[in-house]
Amino acid sequence: LADEAVKAIEAVAAGYCNLEYDVENGGRGSRNHLVEPLLCEICGSEAAMVVNNNAAALLLALSTLSFGKEIPVSRGELVEIGDSLRLPDIMAQSGGTLVEVGTTNKTRLSDYEDVLQSKNTGLVLKVHTSNYRVVGFTDGVGVSELSRLAKSYSVPLVVDLGSGAMLEAPEYPFADEPTVPQTLRDGADLVCFSTDKLLGGPQAGILLGGRELIDRMRRNPLARALRIDKLSLAALEATLRCYRDPARAERCVPVLRMLC
Repeated sequence: LADEAVKAIEAVAAGYCNLEYDVENGGRGSRNHLVEPLLCEICGSEAAMVVNNNAAALLLALSTLSFGKEIPVSRGELVEIGDSLRLPDIMAQSGGTLVEVGTTNKTRLSDYEDVLQSKNTGLVLKVHTSNYRVVGFTDGVGVSELSRLAKSYSVPLVVDLGSGAMLEAPEYPFADEPTVPQTLRDGADLVCFSTDKLLGGPQAGILLGGRELIDRMRRNPLARALRIDKLSLAALEATLRCYRDPARAERCVPVLRMLC
């Protein structure tokens, strides 16, 4: 963690904090309000919320938006992450129905549209394969194109970015990694990602998108079960403050400093 994040954890662990107090107005507050303005400022999002990891973020989104409905996702994006956790298992737990589209190496826009025509789609899911690549005889559908299709059927497009590159692309010393701000600009209605990978913060999962979608997830009973604790939240807030200045983030956040 960045030195700033470590100091923030120490300060919160040692004394009192305003975790769920609105100090300015003297009333009950929300722990999400401590980092939501920072996330919206850095990524260009309308609203944001944080849970305890990215698997939780995806579970909350699917449970809220697609319970009892179909979730089309490309066969080439049915990923397995750490500890043998597989995307289809998360989707089954959410109450939605996985509908595989395309093939392992080729998925076309028409494959998604075939499912959308059933009129029982809760959302369209796109998953960034951040821990492997399929190369060669391949074809896929980009976020912009998929967003236009989803909007024409009035369903949200949810993009799981996994590793979570939060700066603009030129700030990173590698190419072809989709970034959070660009994915939002390309039309994703909701983006989720980890904060303990490329972001270099504590373990948490971030959800960014339109306020109506974020508010619906906040009202989901699962939100309390999946919420982030105060120590991780303190570290995340301090890390995000570094990100307000990309040059500072490259100096202060260890993973960025090593990569750059």
